[in-house]
Amino acid sequence: MTPEQKIEQLGLVLPKPLQVPEGLVLPFSWVRVRGNKAYISGHVPLNPDGTIYNVTGKLGGEVTLDQGYEAARQTALVVLSSLKRELGSLNLITAWLRVFGMVNTSPGFVNTAQVINGFSDLIIEIYGKDSGAHSRAAVGMAELPFNMPVEIEAEVEISI
Repeated sequence: MTPEQKIEQLGLVLPKPLQVPEGLVLPFSWVRVRGNKAYISGHVPLNPDGTIYNVTGKLGGEVTLDQGYEAARQTALVVLSSLKRELGSLNLITAWLRVFGMVNTSPGFVNTAQVINGFSDLIIEIYGKDSGAHSRAAVGMAELPFNMPVEIEAEVEISI
């Protein structure tokens, strides 16, 4: 089963690109391909229409662990959407190499790994353990763009 078929089977939707707020300039590529690797810039969760995700705030504050996990899962879909736009097909991804997860935390929140599991669990569900397994960091941050609960960047190996 292809990654796109697996996403469809799971009833998931790849979000549209970020609707950049007026006046904000983003002078970088969401995905940068060099050789057989794609480097994915930090992504935040989005709604399916590309608008900013409806859950904002800090884990350990106004955002629950379950909401943080779901935000990380939604971020995986946003990353996949960017990769599909850049590569043309998610089938070109041969391995997930590295994931760096940032969690917007209140002081004392220590469950960042459980939050970023939302991202990792979905990638492994779509790509399987061989291609989906990746190295990873899950760190707490004082603030994230748009007051998002998570921001995640990654690297993947691709067939070219």
